[in-house]
Amino acid sequence: MSETKFQTTIDPVMHTYNRFPLTLVKGKGSFVFDDKNQKFLDFTSGIATCNLGHTPEFVKQQVENQLQELWHCSNLYEIPSQKKLAEQLVQNSCGDQVFFCNSGAEANEAAIKLARKYAQQVKGTERHEIVTFSNSFHGRTLATLAATAQEKIQQGFAPLMPGFRYLPFNDKEALHSLVETNTCAVLLELVQGEGGVIPADQEWINQLAALCKERDILLMVDEIQTGVGRTGTLFAYQQYGIEPDVISLAKGLGSGIPIGAVIAKEKVAAAFGPGSHGSTFGGNPVATTAGSATISYILEQDILSNAKKMGEYLFQKLESLKEKYEQIDDVRGKGLLVGIVVKGKAIDYVTKAREKYNLLILVAGPNVVRILPPLTTTKDEVDQFLLAFEAIINQS
Repeated sequence: MSETKFQTTIDPVMHTYNRFPLTLVKGKGSFVFDDKNQKFLDFTSGIATCNLGHTPEFVKQQVENQLQELWHCSNLYEIPSQKKLAEQLVQNSCGDQVFFCNSGAEANEAAIKLARKYAQQVKGTERHEIVTFSNSFHGRTLATLAATAQEKIQQGFAPLMPGFRYLPFNDKEALHSLVETNTCAVLLELVQGEGGVIPADQEWINQLAALCKERDILLMVDEIQTGVGRTGTLFAYQQYGIEPDVISLAKGLGSGIPIGAVIAKEKVAAAFGPGSHGSTFGGNPVATTAGSATISYILEQDILSNAKKMGEYLFQKLESLKEKYEQIDDVRGKGLLVGIVVKGKAIDYVTKAREKYNLLILVAGPNVVRILPPLTTTKDEVDQFLLAFEAIINQS
């Protein structure tokens, strides 16, 4: 007989999030609705996940069709939608093969394993160390936590997994110490999202990529937040003129349906033979159908052009606000991944936006407001955001 529990006031959900006092029940396009039927302009996109807005019709139709057919069959069998999405990613990137998983942390975990496997079993070395950079964020598994060079994220989880070394981001001088005997790979974000929306410097990236090529070190780019059109190109690396050996993806790939992916060049992907890595749910028919529909819509409807155009418009207007108001110290980012460095606490801006203007925005550190509109956002929606944000500045 099961044990009967008395009712308590304890929340049955673990308190791993400081949730806003808002219950969202519906979304369409750039807008969401709460349980009181209040309408909010959502410039968070589920933290860069709903890149086509909420419940995009084309993706919804494809997923609904798949739900009528097959939900899960495991990776012991061929999955047509998985192969189709892999082909789309390969055709539109510098990679050759794809591994599918369920999240960004899993994608980076797979990339870390792939780098070590490649160094040790394909190249026949004992290298295992991976270099990451200050203020990075690569996930919350034990390996990706160790890869994340932020002490506040790592606190309470000691001992950290060994095999990672941290260097300052955008520091050319520090690159002189990039290569050590055990270094097998570099992992970085080209625009640090959680770390404050900080873009990589072009000259620094050129120097880093050249060093990796010269010393035969894998260059791995974490595109969890920047990928799938967020910066105005399908992948952020395409704006830097480099070719990474490994690319990790998640967030926007499934339009809200959980999916992650690792794209790798053929020589590197060869390290993952049968039994070397796997995922029960990774690449399942529903998730890869959502991913394939998302990529198809972005490319066929030229969503990238809109993302670039709206990003340029948003930056232009924010720069004007910066010149007008001393409360704004800086505006940075790429495309529709935007950080506004403010005087005072960024959370105060987020709170006022939600409570007074039905606008959802985010923080990216103590004094950085993060803006992540859908790639489908319109000029009217951007203007609505700008009016609200200027009003918040005037009240600060």
